[in-house]
Amino acid sequence: MMRNIFKLLLLFLFVLPISVSAQKTDTTLDSLINESINVSPKIKMLKAKRLAAYNRIPQNSNLPDPMLTLGMVNIPTRSFTFDGDPMTQKIVGLKQSIPFPGTLSAKEEVDAIDTLIIDQEIQDAENEIRKVFSNNYYELSYIRRAIFYAEESKKLLQEISKVVSTKYAVSTASQQNLIKVQLEITRISEKIEDLKGKEKSILAELNALLLRNDSSKIYTELIQDVSFKDFTVAQLDSIARTNRPLLKGVSLAEKKAKLKEDVARLNYYPNFSVGMQYAFREQLASGLLPSDLFSVVVGISIPINYGGKRSSQVEEAVSLQQMYAEQYSSTIQSLDGNLGNFISELNSLKERIALFKDGLLPQARQNFNSALASYQVNEVDFINVIDAQDQLFKIETNLYKLKTDYLKKIADLEFLIGTSLTI
Repeated sequence: MMRNIFKLLLLFLFVLPISVSAQKTDTTLDSLINESINVSPKIKMLKAKRLAAYNRIPQNSNLPDPMLTLGMVNIPTRSFTFDGDPMTQKIVGLKQSIPFPGTLSAKEEVDAIDTLIIDQEIQDAENEIRKVFSNNYYELSYIRRAIFYAEESKKLLQEISKVVSTKYAVSTASQQNLIKVQLEITRISEKIEDLKGKEKSILAELNALLLRNDSSKIYTELIQDVSFKDFTVAQLDSIARTNRPLLKGVSLAEKKAKLKEDVARLNYYPNFSVGMQYAFREQLASGLLPSDLFSVVVGISIPINYGGKRSSQVEEAVSLQQMYAEQYSSTIQSLDGNLGNFISELNSLKERIALFKDGLLPQARQNFNSALASYQVNEVDFINVIDAQDQLFKIETNLYKLKTDYLKKIADLEFLIGTSLTI
């Protein structure tokens, strides 16, 4: 029995630090993210919205339909005949309205830019899915690793419990030692169940993003050493200005407002209309056959700014430009503040990971080695080994959590700047 415990202790010491995944990896985080994006109802909704905006372009960028007119004029009221008066006519006409040159193309540009704005909405939604999925994925990886450490620790305690029970039966171990071991097993069993509950919850969230059954399996890779990179606010600010969909969308909205100003200014110019009319006349009762008549009419609208209705359109467009310009500046201001916080938090996580990896973890392993060696020669009680093992378990678990927290923070930062960071 003691030999089994010794073997388990050695296994615990050398296996835990080794990069062994609790589950086999059959996919990657990127492929899961791409799948969640492909099935996302929100993305599909935005793509339909973009298609609607695209179909709106020809509605305002082409000439209005011509107007066909049919009529009868100058009919004598005494006889209601077509051959009683030479002025009686049956007419057919066609009229076409023509906006001032440049108006239709300007409206087309206004509508076309909507599709570009929605493209940024789609990209931003994809980035948000990537952030949410990554955060849940890394949290799931941490919980599974914590379960692995806890279960290994529980196996060790169960073996030790057998030894203590045997010693207690022959009065070589105290009841207090037996109770302590049982309490430790109960405590860690409760912790394992709590972690498994959290695992199911996060798994359900990830499956919801994938539109899968909530109990479908998702395999997570074991996180190895995390590569670090130093960032500056100026560097990240520059990347965000180029890539962040939100900022690009605001810039496009400002551009759209400028185009709307151009359209509004074109309203100061006249629009035109061209009409043609053909009049048919019947042979008169007197035998006279009057000629048919053909008319051409050109109309010009008079753009009078009654009540400032035209100037107010220009002022509205100018105000929108100012609003979007200030929104852009406000977003940059908020972004830079967040970037500063992220850099500070990442640096803190980096230092803590180094502290655990290079300081606390080697010390905990050394302490465990020492307790194990002393236990072999009966210099210390097994309780000392349990305490050393428990401390090593906590440090290993906390170190893994710090790694996942760092990667989650990177995922949040990538959402802020709108593109991935290679670390």
